[in-house]
Amino acid sequence: QVQLVESGGGLVQAGGSLRLSCAASGVTFGISVPYALAWFRQTPGKEREFVAGINWPGRTTKYAESMKGRFTISRDNANTVDLQMNRLKPEDSAVYYCGAAPRFDRLQTPTGINYWGKGTLVTVSS
Repeated sequence: QVQLVESGGGLVQAGGSLRLSCAASGVTFGISVPYALAWFRQTPGKEREFVAGINWPGRTTKYAESMKGRFTISRDNANTVDLQMNRLKPEDSAVYYCGAAPRFDRLQTPTGINYWGKGTLVTVSS
């Protein structure tokens, strides 16, 4: 059973930084299981929103427009993905979810994600 576990959320002041991590278990992503990994976020009453994604083996990335230049996604090994978030704003406050998708070209929509983590809360104070 594939499981994704996020870590690194917390409370930070506006302008600060946080680094989120996600680790997958129950599968080894690779040539035969070339899953892309992504970060989404969600606030109460709103749909889950794409933040950033990275393909396997981690050479190609995608970002939501509002995150470009502030967030960086990286994949140091097949089963982990990090999200470095800089210059955080109060509107970045959300639960951040890690997801795994079989197709990189469908990574930006929640319906393209096969596996989800349970999320980690990020709160940015003004």
